[in-house]
Amino acid sequence: MVEQPVEPEYPEHWEADVVLRDGGTAHLRPMSAADADALQAFHLAQSQNSTYLRFFTYKARLSDRELRRFTELDYRDRVALVITRPGEIIGIGRYDRLDDPTEAEVAFNIADRHQGRGLGSILLEHLAAAARENGIRRFTAEILPENRKMLTVFSEAGYEVHRHFDDGVISLGFAIDPTEKSRAVMESREHRAEARSVAGLLAPRSVAVIGASRQWGSIGNQLLEHIVEGRFNGPVYAVNQEALELSGLMTYGSIGAVPGPVDLAIIAVPYAEVPKVVAECGDAGVKGLLVATAGFADDGARGLARQRDLVRRARASGMRVVGPASLGVANTRPEISLNASMAPAMPRRGGLGLFSQSAAIGVSLYAASSRRRVGLSSMLSAGNRADVSGNDLMQYWEDDEQTRACGLYLESIGNPRKFSRICRRLARSKPVIVAKSDVMGLRLPPGHAVRTTAAPGGALDAMLRQAGVIRVETIEELLDVAQIVDSQPLPGGPGLAVFSNSLALGKVVADSAVAYGLNPGPVSADLRLDSGQSVALPELRRRLLGALLQDTVHAAVVTLLPARGLTVEAIAQVLFDCSRESGKPVVAAFTGILDPSIYVEGLIEPGLPCYSNPAAAVAALAAVVRYAQWQQREQVAFAEPAGIDTDAVAARLDDLLHGVDGDGLVRLDQPTAAELLAHYGITVLESVPFSTADEAVAGADRLGWPVALKTMDATLRHRLDLGGVRLNIEDAASLRRNISQMTKVLEPFGRFAMEVQSMAAVGQSCTLRAIEDPLLGPVVSFGLAGDAVNLLGDWAHRIPPLTSADVADLVRSPQAARKLFGYEGLPAVDIAALEDLAARLAVLKDEHPEIALVEFSPVLVGRDGFRILAADVRIGNPAQRTDSARRAMIS
Repeated sequence: MVEQPVEPEYPEHWEADVVLRDGGTAHLRPMSAADADALQAFHLAQSQNSTYLRFFTYKARLSDRELRRFTELDYRDRVALVITRPGEIIGIGRYDRLDDPTEAEVAFNIADRHQGRGLGSILLEHLAAAARENGIRRFTAEILPENRKMLTVFSEAGYEVHRHFDDGVISLGFAIDPTEKSRAVMESREHRAEARSVAGLLAPRSVAVIGASRQWGSIGNQLLEHIVEGRFNGPVYAVNQEALELSGLMTYGSIGAVPGPVDLAIIAVPYAEVPKVVAECGDAGVKGLLVATAGFADDGARGLARQRDLVRRARASGMRVVGPASLGVANTRPEISLNASMAPAMPRRGGLGLFSQSAAIGVSLYAASSRRRVGLSSMLSAGNRADVSGNDLMQYWEDDEQTRACGLYLESIGNPRKFSRICRRLARSKPVIVAKSDVMGLRLPPGHAVRTTAAPGGALDAMLRQAGVIRVETIEELLDVAQIVDSQPLPGGPGLAVFSNSLALGKVVADSAVAYGLNPGPVSADLRLDSGQSVALPELRRRLLGALLQDTVHAAVVTLLPARGLTVEAIAQVLFDCSRESGKPVVAAFTGILDPSIYVEGLIEPGLPCYSNPAAAVAALAAVVRYAQWQQREQVAFAEPAGIDTDAVAARLDDLLHGVDGDGLVRLDQPTAAELLAHYGITVLESVPFSTADEAVAGADRLGWPVALKTMDATLRHRLDLGGVRLNIEDAASLRRNISQMTKVLEPFGRFAMEVQSMAAVGQSCTLRAIEDPLLGPVVSFGLAGDAVNLLGDWAHRIPPLTSADVADLVRSPQAARKLFGYEGLPAVDIAALEDLAARLAVLKDEHPEIALVEFSPVLVGRDGFRILAADVRIGNPAQRTDSARRAMIS
């Protein structure tokens, strides 16, 4: 009986929606045998010049044999990826493995009318990721000298490309492992493409409202009216099958009947009609969609499936999607003037960009900003966040000169690693304020389809702090902080001047400032504001400006009770002038004033941050001080410790995981774990398990006396108080006696295997742990072993990759970390060695998602180095991380 060839498994995880250089979208997937006709159509549509550059000869059409060779692939040695739009292939990239199994030859072919859109660069990134997955480490290519576009793709990819010219052909070769430069190139291209895609939504040249209605109060009616009344600077089209005229505009029966091109189509039709309208928009060449229609979250699994299909169809047609269930978007830039939202009036123009998800939160954010008169640059409500997310908005805000600060209220997060990466870059130039609930990441709001986290509590907040985010709890706190960062210079330090016309009030403010980590000087509580405007205001100006000009003062809080004869506006004018002249932030708290947003009208907008509650003023200023301190820190690169062999660990993990199926984890034995860790310069103090007393003595003879005797039970092995460990055993007789005694002592808990281990020098007992989380990816945790972590949860968490500053923060963040630096007469430990260990563990976990868990407990850190007494290493088949070395939109 002849065995039938095994059909290669289609690598579905290689599929991705991608953003092109011009902000459009397309779908990338592996080629299959079913693509033969589409490939022939692609070839026939190419110019003779493009065909010659690809095949080095003219070829009118592909033969049946060539079609089979190009489309019948094994997805290991022969791989081809295509980028598609509805009904057509627009780009092809392929590799074929060479005789050296670590090398492959690559080739690309881009449709003539889609050249210049960045397809070649995207295909190279995804081909390299697929090749690395299949054990390929190097690409080669042969290119004609006149094929300058393809030469540019390779030279600008960030790899170290070697080239030579031979017989009229340029031969290229380069390693495809990601480098710092290739990552930077990818991130730069990703940033430009995603920023442009959002610009098409927030700064469209034309808008159509599909579902525009005469019915007062309906979504379509409101959106159309707000766009028209906001004086949008571009054509506005109303699409309605029944009405002839709406809001003074001629109507059209369908989007296909609109006479001009449409950049943004706003969909406000009944839930059941949305898929048909999305398809019509794709056929009409619309560039972006805002889906105001709700109902997807209320339709259970069917609604979620329809939502995913909506996004898939839109992206395949080159369209980004805001929503569904979006409140809308707004852009206050005068040359745009777009209010395509449910906000009743165009927001006040200013420097704050706002992002929200659900419509309810969007309404609350808009109301709070309006009440406080905080001006906005742009606003976007993502609704169910099926496509456009906060990551996309931050890419746009980074380049937007009008946006001075960014505020986001998050109810879910789909790609936190990318969020952290973008935030870390954006926060270097613009403050990023994030409000979120404490359960975000643990549960999902209706209609949101992203992963949840199993990471320790506090890990997500730690990631935000790493990235320089100003983390707040509520919408009101977000606006408290926004008032300062949008209008005031950043403070140069924690030094604070406190002024008041009430000693009690001034002392309360100073005490609050100390609690927030600020350094207030003596309270100036003798302001005499009832002496008349001509006397009181100049005196206030003289004293406040004098304090602000001192080197030890970096900001001022002025908290006042109402004063007879002086208006709040007059006082605020003086405070604002002092801030402007000194170049230092001043915030005011007018106790007893009902309006919490008194701005100085007629001054340079947005004016002076004012509060009715002094505590809110101090809390907001303290948050800004912490952000300024983060920004002032030296920007350190992600440095990899010396002596690391990534390839050796990757190869060993491939062997260990061969045949491991499903989601189960494999716990490595001690020798195998030690072997893996040694490739990263991490040494574990050897221990010897035994079954008999004679084996224990032999092990101790080999290790060297004295030794420690331990149970191998994870709970008891380091519990001296429960009899799970015995120390300083100096000879064989003592060891045999201790084995007998330990067996008897532990008998109430059960019978456990035992081991002997060399004695380690005394030191502070610590724990280091690294896990692979389905949402966050790698998470590294540190704490002082014992009750601090077991009972009190005194952990610090960080998300790799870690800079040296991140590592330093990690080991200093637990409350008990003061014991590391000399405590109650004890000497300080070797903190540099501890930081080096944490850095190595972070790199190991970041580079190898197959390692599900690494735990070092305890690590004894002494004055000169450390000893790891036990290491628990577990491996498994990892899920695809949310932020990989290839550009792709999260589905």
